[in-house]
Amino acid sequence: MDPTIKVVRCSEPGRLVFEEQQAPDAPPEGWALVNVAFVGICETDYHIFEGRHPYLAYPRIMGHEVSGTIAAINAPVDLSVGEQILVNPYLACGHCAACRQGKPNCCMSIEVLGVHRDGAMSEQILVPAQNLIPAAGLSLVEAATVEFLAIGAHPVRRCMAGPGIRTFVIGAGPIGLGTALFARIAQQNVTVMDVDTERLTFDHRNDSGANCGSRFRRRLRRNGKQPFDAVCLAYVAHGGVMVMVSVVPDDITFSDPEFHKREMMLIGSRNATRSDFQHVIASIRAGKIPIDQLVTHRTTLRDNPRDIAIWAQQKSGLIKAVIDVGSG
Repeated sequence: MDPTIKVVRCSEPGRLVFEEQQAPDAPPEGWALVNVAFVGICETDYHIFEGRHPYLAYPRIMGHEVSGTIAAINAPVDLSVGEQILVNPYLACGHCAACRQGKPNCCMSIEVLGVHRDGAMSEQILVPAQNLIPAAGLSLVEAATVEFLAIGAHPVRRCMAGPGIRTFVIGAGPIGLGTALFARIAQQNVTVMDVDTERLTFDHRNDSGANCGSRFRRRLRRNGKQPFDAVCLAYVAHGGVMVMVSVVPDDITFSDPEFHKREMMLIGSRNATRSDFQHVIASIRAGKIPIDQLVTHRTTLRDNPRDIAIWAQQKSGLIKAVIDVGSG
């Protein structure tokens, strides 16, 4: 009998199935087989479960925040069987206009694990060897958080702003909190806004001169004539920057006179690059990221269908959930 592995598949919006399927074959040239250890559950995964993701066809095995160990490798890289790794889940073509500019994160033919192709809510997964990053110095739980934190680190680098600028982060979900953390690491003066007071409480506990909650509202009133340097258009300073990290399915409009008179920059931020991953890894190793506070919920592969359905609706106290794949 052919060997099998356990997976969780989203067969259609609102339906997750825990099942077995045939195990992957030996990795082809340039690829590696990974024994998955932990998978972070992303807002993208909730959107897929709810049928709200714009780039997806069902059925799909979700999961793109991945840590694990190498089970087999077929590539001339400095990695070995048994080594702990994390996965860069953005599979790029390597030759389009974006790739030639060193921006594989926005490759014209990008395939993201768990979105455009099956991902890591699975005991094993095949991954291009070039997309594996050594996780030395990190626990496997920490390694599974690197991808979502890199999504937060990327816009901080994209805004091209130095220390001391006033940065306003709208939304204190995992990506927003990651953005705020890395803006602070960049020595920016950070304010965070969210309607969820629990998430602002987390931000306050990890406050490095940031403003949140009622302090945020008071500061907005005080800053009526002194807008922020990096924020949404309504509060962008003259000469400031707006970086859009989120993805929305609809068109976005804005006032061109306001945009023009401020000579503001409007920048998109998609995914992350290898340098962002390395920045996150170094920050975790240096103790600058409170992983134990970010990872608030855990589940197993078997219990994942039940728990995602609950967490999609009930996010009280939830920042980041991870799946312990090895525990069953």
